[in-house]
Amino acid sequence: MNKKIFFALCLSVFATGGLLSFKLIKSDNSFSGPQTVKSGLTLPDGFQAAIIADNLGSARHLVATPQGDIYVHLAGTKNGKGILMLHVDGDKATLKSSFANFGGTGIAIKNGYLYASNNREVYRYKLDDKNEVINPDKPERIVTGLIDRRTHAPKAIELDNDGNLYVNIGAYSNICSEFDPNKTGCPILDSAAGIWQFKADKPNQTYGDGVRYAAGLRNVVGLAWNQQDNQLFVMQHGRDELHNLFPNLYTVHQSTELPAECMFALKKGDNAGWPYVYYDWMQQKNMLGPEYGGDGKKPADSKYINPVAAYPGHYAPDGLLFYTGNQFPEKYKNGAFIAFHGSWNRAPEPQAGYCVVFQPFKDGKPDGKWEVFADGFAGTEEQKASGHAVHRPCGLAQGPDGSLYVTDDNQGTIYKITYKKQ
Repeated sequence: MNKKIFFALCLSVFATGGLLSFKLIKSDNSFSGPQTVKSGLTLPDGFQAAIIADNLGSARHLVATPQGDIYVHLAGTKNGKGILMLHVDGDKATLKSSFANFGGTGIAIKNGYLYASNNREVYRYKLDDKNEVINPDKPERIVTGLIDRRTHAPKAIELDNDGNLYVNIGAYSNICSEFDPNKTGCPILDSAAGIWQFKADKPNQTYGDGVRYAAGLRNVVGLAWNQQDNQLFVMQHGRDELHNLFPNLYTVHQSTELPAECMFALKKGDNAGWPYVYYDWMQQKNMLGPEYGGDGKKPADSKYINPVAAYPGHYAPDGLLFYTGNQFPEKYKNGAFIAFHGSWNRAPEPQAGYCVVFQPFKDGKPDGKWEVFADGFAGTEEQKASGHAVHRPCGLAQGPDGSLYVTDDNQGTIYKITYKKQ
C-alpha cells in the first residue's frame, strides 16, 4: 500500500474515534467496546471521554438515575422499541431493558415517573424505588393531539418543581411567509412556535388544557430548568436563508453567520418575536426581519425579549444541561453545557458546530464568553466542513458521580466525559 494512503487512513481512523476497529458486543447485552477504543474527542486538560455504547439507533435525549442507569430515547424504534435502559459501570454500558413502541426526543424523570414524548404525545411511566419502570407496556398518556407537520416536529420536554410539564411546539415553517403572504401576522402562532405548559399528572390533555407559556420561538429542542433561579431556559434554532431570500440586503457571509442561535430565560407570557424578529450576535441586538420591513439595520420592537446569550448561526442547539455535580472543576458548577448538532446550510463557508460548548453562569445568568468544551464528533476536518459528520451531538445528561453523558443521533453513540485532577 502507498505510504501516503496508509498514513491518511490511520489519521482518518483516529479522527473518527477508531470506529473502523470498533465491534459491537451482543453476547452479554453489552453495547460497549474495549476500553482502549478512543473517543476521538478533544477536551480541556484533565478531562477524558470514553465511548460506552455504540450502534444504538438514533439516540436523542437521555436521562440518568442515581442508581447508575441511563434511559435513552431513540428518534425511531429499533427492534420495535423506542426507549433503552442501560446500566453504566465505569466505561461500560450494558443493556438492561428496552420498551415503548414509539420513537421521539423528549425524556425526563420527576417525582417517581419517567416522562417521554413522541411527535404528538407525552407519556409517563411509574418508577419503583430503584428508578426502574414498573409496567413498561402500559404508560399513562399525559398529553395528546400535538401538532406534527414533520418540519420541527420533535417534542422536547422539561418539568419544573411545581407539577408543570413544558413541551416545545416547533414552527412548521422557516419564517411563516407561506402562511402570511400579506405580512399582517403569522396565523400559526396560536398553535405552534412556542412553549406550552401542561399539568404533569393530568391524563389526556390537549391544547385546550394547556397554556401557551412563551411565544415567538421558531424551534426549541434544548430545554432545561435552572434550579438557581427557578426558571425555564431554552435554546432556539434560528431562521434560515437571509441571503437566498434577500440577496440585496445580506451577503453570503452574513447569511452563514446570522441569525444567532439563542439562549432565552423564559417567564410566563414572554414573546421572543419569531417570525418578526431575529437576533444579530455581531451587532448584539434584535433586528426586524426583512419579510416584515427590516433591512439588516432596523431594530425590532422592544416588546420582544432579548436572548440572554447568543451563538453563531446554524449550529443547531439540540441539548441543554445545567451542571450541578462536584466532579468537574468549580468553574463548571451551575454553568450550562449546550450540545450543537451541527449545520447543513452555511455553504459556501465550511459547515460548523458538531460540538458541546460550555457557557459560564453566575447567580443564575450567563456570565462571560462561551467556550468549546468537547469537539471532534464530526471526524476529520473534511467531514466536518462538508457536513458529512460521523457523529452529531444531541442529548446531555449528568451522571450520579458528576460525569457528563452525550448522545450522538447519527451513529447511536454515547460518550461519557469524566474529569481527573492532575
